Amino acid sequence: MSKLPVAPEPLSTPVFDSHCHLDIMVGNRQASSGDPVAQAAQAASASVESILADSRAAGVTRLVTIGYDLPSSVWGARVAAGHDDVYAGVAIHPNEAHAATPEVLAEIEALAGEPGVRAIGETGLDYYRDWASKDDQHASFRAHIEIAKRTGKALVIHDRDAHDDVLKVLAAEGAPDRVVFHSYSGDAEMAKKCVEAGYFMSFSGPVTYKNAAYLREAARVAPKELILVETDAPYLPPVPHRGRPNAPFLMPLTLRCVAEVKDVPVDELCEAVNANGETVFGISQ
Repeated sequence: MSKLPVAPEPLSTPVFDSHCHLDIMVGNRQASSGDPVAQAAQAASASVESILADSRAAGVTRLVTIGYDLPSSVWGARVAAGHDDVYAGVAIHPNEAHAATPEVLAEIEALAGEPGVRAIGETGLDYYRDWASKDDQHASFRAHIEIAKRTGKALVIHDRDAHDDVLKVLAAEGAPDRVVFHSYSGDAEMAKKCVEAGYFMSFSGPVTYKNAAYLREAARVAPKELILVETDAPYLPPVPHRGRPNAPFLMPLTLRCVAEVKDVPVDELCEAVNANGETVFGISQ
């Protein structure tokens, strides 16, 4: 499990990877014993430069490295500042919401002012794990929504087993102009609500899984103008690489699955995903 999978056939039209964790892939965050995928990714001894080279060879020419605590957010902002094709998201993950103190949130907002930082995220609600109380998660989520609105950045949402409450908080607080549901995990009915609200849905490796027909139905509902595709690397690898570390160069597998589900040419979906990435993250060619 220490080796990364073999690269798939590259895409002929360039695309964004709208969500990955470069810091975990290169070993900036020490993987715990309970994090075998991150351990395997780090055992591959990748560097930011090697990941970018492999990504470009696959047609994935730009990517967003996402923060989940203050150190990863600082690291991502620094890497984005040094690489024209890397952008950063900064935030405190809902599982770490107890750490979202006023002082830490002020530092997140300060980071959002750096040119390479294009998103506030990942933030949101996670009812699958109980690492942080619901009260702390809701307070942190609301604070991140306000930061996104004050700074004019996209809001990248982590939503795990909390669909209804995430939508309710967004409605109650007033959503920022650009909202992304990272690793979209809702069904087609939720997708219709996202379409109505103008929220972007970012599909990841699980859309390729045999037991995830509900995700493919959601992808059918989502118009290509609201679709992003991501890896969440080193997590959530697409079929046939479940259980192995993910990487941005595997994104073609997920993108081709979504294109097939939507019955659109791969290049057409690539063009839409690329344009959507530029819109969401405020980037022009």
